[in-house]
Amino acid sequence: MNQSAAPKVNICGTGISNVSLPETMLLFDQWIETRQKKRICVTPVNCVLWAAHNPTLQNLYNEADLTLCDGVPLIWASKLLGSPLKGRVTGLDLLPQYLKHTSQKGYSNFFLGAKPGIAALLQKKYEQDYPYIRISGIYSPLFAEKFSEEENLKMIGLINEAKPDIVWVSLTAPKQDYWIYEHIQSLDAKIVIGIGGAFEVAAGTIPRAPMFMQKNGLEWLYRLYKEPTRLFKRYLIEAPAFIPLVIKQWFKQRK
Repeated sequence: MNQSAAPKVNICGTGISNVSLPETMLLFDQWIETRQKKRICVTPVNCVLWAAHNPTLQNLYNEADLTLCDGVPLIWASKLLGSPLKGRVTGLDLLPQYLKHTSQKGYSNFFLGAKPGIAALLQKKYEQDYPYIRISGIYSPLFAEKFSEEENLKMIGLINEAKPDIVWVSLTAPKQDYWIYEHIQSLDAKIVIGIGGAFEVAAGTIPRAPMFMQKNGLEWLYRLYKEPTRLFKRYLIEAPAFIPLVIKQWFKQRK
């Protein structure tokens, strides 16, 4: 398990990095300034659940430089298991806060993924809000379960031509995590991070849950209300299986 950047808390076999949002941003700064290449996963409950039944995916998360806690249930689980996480580090929080920070530091960004037009909308919004922000490229590939070699080479070429400090990848999890893992060594970038659907929220096309829902672990309910067709299976069928896995781990630790 890669714990070189921060200790990881074992939740159902997946190590979740025990870092806060400010600590994550500080690590990003250090890696960019020292020109290190790092792979970051923003990891919700469903990814931990899928990884528990998929050794390849679990190894991908465990070997990531940071595997960030995207979900209050992961915090609850870490407390039950005796190793409390410091807090959530979601793509919905990290993307807008670090984009603002890059405008102050002069770091360059590349937006990869999301629906056609979303990355361009996000670029326009942030260039209006922060005139000194550097967005060196955007690209939204057509949806595919698995990209062709030609499409992969195109994405790699566009990123390498832009030479960004950080690549934000919005291809849905875990597809984005596999893509980054498979291609990071070919990318001329320092930090490559998968952030799920954060582009749409940051661009303003999908509203975020009210703060009281975010703090009380109900953001999933708001997202389900907004996107029932896409998220019904994830939240109402798959996610409940997380609870018995955590209880099983808790009993194992007590023994």
